[in-house]
Amino acid sequence: MYTEHFGLNEKPFSISPDPRYLYMSQRHADALAHLVFGISESGGFIQLTGEVGTGKTTLIRSLLGRLPDKTEIALILNPQLSTKQFLQAICTELHVPFAQRDTAKGLIDKLNERLLALHAENRRVVLIVDEAQTMSPALLEQVRLLTNLETEKQKLLQIILIGQPELREVLSRPEMRQIAQRITGRYHLEPLDGPDTAIYVAHRMRVAGGRPEIFSKRAVRKLYRLSRGLPRLINIIADRSLLAAYARDENLIGASLVGKAADEVFGRTRSIRWWPWAAGLAGITVLLLVSAIPEDRDAHAVLELAVAEPARIEAPAPDVTDFDVPTSDGSTTGSPTADMLATEAGDLAEIFATARASNPETTLEALFSQWLTGEAVPAGNACQQAEAVALRCMELNNPSLSELRQLNRPAMLEWAATDGTARHLLLLALDDNEATVWTDGAVTRIAAAELEQATFTRSVLVFRPAISESNTALSEGERGPSVIWLRASLESLADARIPAAEPDLFDSALADAVRDFQRAHGLPADGRVGDPTLARLQAEIGLIGVPLHPGMN
Repeated sequence: MYTEHFGLNEKPFSISPDPRYLYMSQRHADALAHLVFGISESGGFIQLTGEVGTGKTTLIRSLLGRLPDKTEIALILNPQLSTKQFLQAICTELHVPFAQRDTAKGLIDKLNERLLALHAENRRVVLIVDEAQTMSPALLEQVRLLTNLETEKQKLLQIILIGQPELREVLSRPEMRQIAQRITGRYHLEPLDGPDTAIYVAHRMRVAGGRPEIFSKRAVRKLYRLSRGLPRLINIIADRSLLAAYARDENLIGASLVGKAADEVFGRTRSIRWWPWAAGLAGITVLLLVSAIPEDRDAHAVLELAVAEPARIEAPAPDVTDFDVPTSDGSTTGSPTADMLATEAGDLAEIFATARASNPETTLEALFSQWLTGEAVPAGNACQQAEAVALRCMELNNPSLSELRQLNRPAMLEWAATDGTARHLLLLALDDNEATVWTDGAVTRIAAAELEQATFTRSVLVFRPAISESNTALSEGERGPSVIWLRASLESLADARIPAAEPDLFDSALADAVRDFQRAHGLPADGRVGDPTLARLQAEIGLIGVPLHPGMN
């Protein structure tokens, strides 16, 4: 298969929990440290949770290889058992002889004898229960009672419960408080971030004897966005990408191929163009705009966008008759008409000539709704209220199309009409040849060259900053988590380490790396990380929840 084609010794993205392939991200290192520390202590529970596919089982396999010699392990992978079956499984793991006719009490007595014997040999016994969120309340209570097996000085059994986030919910119930009070360590394993995903892919390729650069940087960023940083999904999509490249006799994997591989993985069956942040749904752009409501009605603009990947994503389109136009009093004006959904090719001069004087807040609310799907859009002065929803407005005076390409965000554009009034349009999408804009209740495609010739007095972009300590630029001499994030992000893009005596210090080497990034992307090379630099950096590393122009992805 593809292993020979790419010079691999074995498949690098198998989903089996092989400890050789464990990439010890900071999250995994912290989780492993919690487990090792918990086992070194005596008694109580250790709780490890994480979403499906975050690498919990692989982490446990790695833990088993790091335990001291004098450690006995009872590993229960499927705890959907009766109390008696569960106790029998523990006895089997610890080599405790029992008869099928033994009662639960008889099994516990035999287990206690075995634990005392192992304790006398100075051996520690650890019970690891995977998929613990599936345990019944009665079984959890039995596990709690097992912690009562003890000597005068210490517990005889250390218990590690591993499960999905639902385990936390189960153990937080009032009736579970006796168990919760015995939990001496908790850790929740988060998905990988963008930089860690790049290192993860490179690590697995190297372990398999291959070259990490087979996956382009854009392919890895696409892989991160589509997998949401879940190692299991990364493995499945990456494996399918390698297979697809082999079938096409290609030696490199780009972002487009990763997108198509993900389509197969997720079983998408219809081609609709969408933007990456649309959470896997597909359909058509639905505009529910104030211009469709009579001007004497007290209504504000509402925009619901379902947007698409530049790669072809397969999924059925929703029926547009499902949507109604909401008004401020809660009533609806009925389903949108075909005219409201039109995206026919248009002429910018005609748009300029026919556009009515508009309220910029209406356009800004429409822009905000792209970022706040399902949430309340800031009303009134939206930009002043942006921070309440963890967003920020970024304003450019006399913006050029080149600047908008660099920042790679949907934007409100303002121009002065011949009568001196301000007019506004919303730039929804932009590629080398074409732009998609909204103004006065219509979505129109125009040639990018036309937009290039236009003169806009102002542009406003909505921005969700990764660096949130303050609204000021991050600069040399500062410290904190934002500096660590900045360093890791630039290192992942350059595929090289930035020298640092103190990772949380914004030193001269980091400032030089910022200037290099700014020069490469046509930004003022001042070494300071303000909004334009931060917005472009976030677009490059592919943060989830950032609506990018399809043509720039």
